[in-house]
Amino acid sequence: MTDIRTLDLRYGRDRLQFTVPGHADILDIREPRATVSRASFLDGVYRLLPSSLPPGPIAIVVADKTRLCDYPLVLPWLIEALLARGAQHEQICFYIAYGTHSRQSEEESLAAYGPLYRDFPFIHHQCTEPDRFIDLGRTSRGTPARIRKELPDAELLITVGAISHHYFAGFGGGRKLLFPGLGEREAIYHNHRLFLDPQRRALTQDCQPGQIAGNPVAEDLAEIERMLPPYHAIHGLLDSHGRVAAFRFGNSPADFLAVCNEHDALYRAATNKQYELVLASAGGYPKDINMIQTHKAIDNAAAFVRDGGTLILLAECADGLGSSTFLPYFDLGSRRAAFDRLAAKYSGNGGTALAMMAKTERIRICLVTALADSLCRRIGIGRISGHQAAEQAAQAGELAVIANASMLIR
Repeated sequence: MTDIRTLDLRYGRDRLQFTVPGHADILDIREPRATVSRASFLDGVYRLLPSSLPPGPIAIVVADKTRLCDYPLVLPWLIEALLARGAQHEQICFYIAYGTHSRQSEEESLAAYGPLYRDFPFIHHQCTEPDRFIDLGRTSRGTPARIRKELPDAELLITVGAISHHYFAGFGGGRKLLFPGLGEREAIYHNHRLFLDPQRRALTQDCQPGQIAGNPVAEDLAEIERMLPPYHAIHGLLDSHGRVAAFRFGNSPADFLAVCNEHDALYRAATNKQYELVLASAGGYPKDINMIQTHKAIDNAAAFVRDGGTLILLAECADGLGSSTFLPYFDLGSRRAAFDRLAAKYSGNGGTALAMMAKTERIRICLVTALADSLCRRIGIGRISGHQAAEQAAQAGELAVIANASMLIR
């Protein structure tokens, strides 16, 4: 009798159980050592911040609901440290770094940041309000460093967010909380357009998760960072369940690169192998909240699938696509036509659409999802049930299972 094993994989806020053959490879991250405590966090903050705080505005930048960092736990500790150093309640204001993402609801914000959300002002960033921005200059690639005008006025600027791999910017978190997180839309699009290679009429090959050197998007962001006002960064390292296992504190680009290297060592797979079939979870809520967030898991997991193979991904997508600019590119007839449209005028999640097309041309992708059949067909992917997914996995000769594809890269 063939050995089997039973696995629970996350789907939205639930878990689905799968029985897979014993020969399946289980791919996972290397768990970071859990070191989070109030005492260790306060010690890190006290080392990070000046001993005497200025009397002016204190701006704290946090991510939105799609990139959580145990905020209900750690933001009160940060406030405790600031008040202990002499800050006044009225000096402190939070900024939610949406980038071009949609605004979350009050209920979602309270869940993301905890009771502190009621006690302090939280500014919901809007990237389309022109009078909100100041232009700090242009990069060598022509991207305007256009950020919220409150940031240079802040006498103390702090970012708090989790480090992650980003499928074309190399890494998320850190400096990305300031730009594109608090950037102006057209400036953000100018940076994201570097994901396109006009000579090849394809996606830029060096725009890869975990790659900074030679990555034009990442290098452009590094130039913008040098134009930004000085800031203090609190970086979270997540475990496989999406909880913060450790914090790193820094004031410089070198500190950001160091924590990116640490993250990469934990979240890059030990194998470079590709498989006939990969069964994966996007990681559950919020990583599978919509298709745009789910695509990051698809991109990661697809790299483990050999040409002509199959990826089966669990992704509820309770909020649907998550973008109004994603789907129209699939109605243009070809990836080349979509590229030309996007190269002529970059908008929204066009780069995500092109990246999805490139994958569906190479492999078969099926989702266990709440998305409608009609939407899946337009995107070029299949929609199957959990039972069908289990049947295909049981019959696969060469199978890998990824418990959280939003985190693991090849």
